Order: sequence, then C-alpha cells, then structure tokens
Amino acid sequence: MEKNLDILIVSEEEAITNQLLNALDQEENLITVIQNDDVSREVNRQTRDMVILIQSNKDYIVDQVQYIKSINPNTYVIFLATDSDINVLRSVMRAGAEEFFILPDELSLFISRFPTIQKNHQIKVRSEKEQTVTFGKGRGHIFGFYSGKGGTGKSLIASTFAQTIKLESAAEVILIDLDMQYGGIETIMSLETNRSIADLKPVIQELNENHIRNVSQTEKHSKLEILISPCDAEVGEVLDEEFISKLLRTCRRSFDYCILDLPSHINSVSATALEEADKLYYVLLPETTSLKVLKYYEELCERLGINLQGNMEVIINNVAKETELKEKDLKELIRFPIATTIRKDYKGLQSFVNKGEPIRKAQKEKLIPFAKDIRKFTNAVLG
Repeated sequence: MEKNLDILIVSEEEAITNQLLNALDQEENLITVIQNDDVSREVNRQTRDMVILIQSNKDYIVDQVQYIKSINPNTYVIFLATDSDINVLRSVMRAGAEEFFILPDELSLFISRFPTIQKNHQIKVRSEKEQTVTFGKGRGHIFGFYSGKGGTGKSLIASTFAQTIKLESAAEVILIDLDMQYGGIETIMSLETNRSIADLKPVIQELNENHIRNVSQTEKHSKLEILISPCDAEVGEVLDEEFISKLLRTCRRSFDYCILDLPSHINSVSATALEEADKLYYVLLPETTSLKVLKYYEELCERLGINLQGNMEVIINNVAKETELKEKDLKELIRFPIATTIRKDYKGLQSFVNKGEPIRKAQKEKLIPFAKDIRKFTNAVLG
C-alpha cells in the first residue's frame, strides 16, 4: 500500500524520538529517523514531504532549515525546540519552518495537532501531484546504470536513455561517464574534445552550473549535456569520493535528470555514486555467467554496507528466442524487480556502433527495435 507522507525525523534525543514514533502512524506514513550530520545527504537523496527537526546542541539549525527549503521548497518543516529562546525560534521561522513547538511543555500539543497538520499537507501534496508535470531546477533525479560484467550494453543503454529523455521532454539532462580509466561515452556519442570531468577539480569547492556547462560537451542532435571521462587511470585517482559527491549534488540542483554510466569495478568513487543515485539500473544479460556476476555484486555491496533493496532494478538486455534464460526464469532467480527487457537488435545497432553515431537524433524519426524499447522504458520511468 502506498504511504501517505514521507516523513524525515532529525533527532539525537532518543527519548523524544521514541515518543514521536509511538504517536505517529507508521502504518499510514513512511517515517525515517536520522541524526543531524546526515541531513544534507538524505534530503539530497530523496524528496521528503515533511521534516521534523528536534533541536540539539548543534548551532546550525537555521542553516539546516534553509538547506532543506532550498532543495525542495514544498517540504513542510516542523521545529521542535528544547528551549524557548525567542531569537532562535524567530530565525528558524524566517528560514522557512512552518511550525514550531517547545518541548517538553508542548509535546502533547504537537501530537494532538499533528493529524490535522498531516491531513492538510497531504491534501496539498496530492493536489500538486495531480497537476501537469513541469520541469524545474532545484531537485533533479540521479539514475545510475551499472553492470558487474562487461559487454552487457550498459553504456549504450545509458546514453540512449539520456538522449530519449532530452528529445522527448522539456527536461534539462546531463550524462556523466564515470569510467575514469577507459571511458566509452565519447565514442558512442562521436565526441572529440580535450576537456573532461577532471577539469572541474580546481573549482570543486565552489562548483556551480556554469562551471559544469563550461566543461561538458553538448551533443549536437539532442542538445544533451555530457561530461566526458578523462580516460586516464592516473588522473582519475585524484577524483575522490568528495569530488564525486559535490559534483552529483550540484548536478542534482542544476539539471532535472543526471544519468550516470558507472564502471564495472567497485571503488570509493563508484560506491559514492551508487549511494548518491536515486535509482540504480543493473544491466543483465539472460545468461548464467551474467547472473553469477550479479550474485557476486550483491555479496560485495552487502559487505560494503551499500543498500540495494528498494533502490535497484534490473534491465534484461539482448533478449531473444534463443537466449539461455527467459524472463520468467530470471524472475525466480533474482530478488530485484525487472524494470524492462530490451530485444537483441544486432542488425539495427550494427551501423550506429560501427560509425560511432548516437542512436537517437530527432524526436520524430524511424526507430530501430532497440530504440523503441528504450523509449518505452523511458516513458515508464518519467510516468
């Protein structure tokens, strides 16, 4: 059953947190509890309907409220103060909080009023969801494409997916090649440039959209923005997890969709990208060897503490009558939902791959079977 509201509780007070969890309806709402230091990461990763901030000894509560509102102005912020300092309360309200209550005196008042607050905000959220979708900056989506096995068509799927979004919507889209050692997107997209993602390293602390667009390449047909890999393992080593985190969070604020083409190996950089992504699409070939690699990948992520459940879906590529495993077989063998299946289209893709041409060039054009399947998948994601 779909939850009514996605509520984030920010608290370092265990006793107060337990009181809230006992009072709030966890059957009706999706409730997550985090500590103060995780606020920026969590609001970046996922849009929240409501954030309940419980005051701690930290002195940056106003900055947190402003940050939450900058990411999503529609998030309903409630501040539970542990003292009645009028200056703090005034500053928090000016920063964008909708309500405040002073603990412990007003805890029962908050609990009694919360159902009404929830109902009113729920009506507002549903009303906004029913309106026509428009694309605006401030809260983009990050989609990662990954496969532990080479040769699955991951990069081709990621690039065509990004092109399809750009061609068939008004969205601002950026495609990022995170395979620092070998790259590959520049060949698929027929791009020649001496600029790469590594050129953003000197400005990473003050990174903004202008910096990114000065380095990215614009694909001439779809006008898709692309950040190219340096294709140099030595250069790639200086781009650490902090660099990737800042880059992706800036892209999230500057673009509607950020598409990541991830390398097959797992290191600190790719692990950071996996954690920043809203959704991960694992490209799987319908064969035993590809299935075994998927199992190894699951085990590795479990050891590294990377949570895949709920965030990862599988794309089955190169589906044909003669394939070793069928979709119904894979549904029984893997524990992740299957996002889509893509037909084997060697004849249709051969000329594009040999010439190094992008698969999509215009919104209205004759599509090969591969491109038709990607468009169907894209429409399902956007829908």
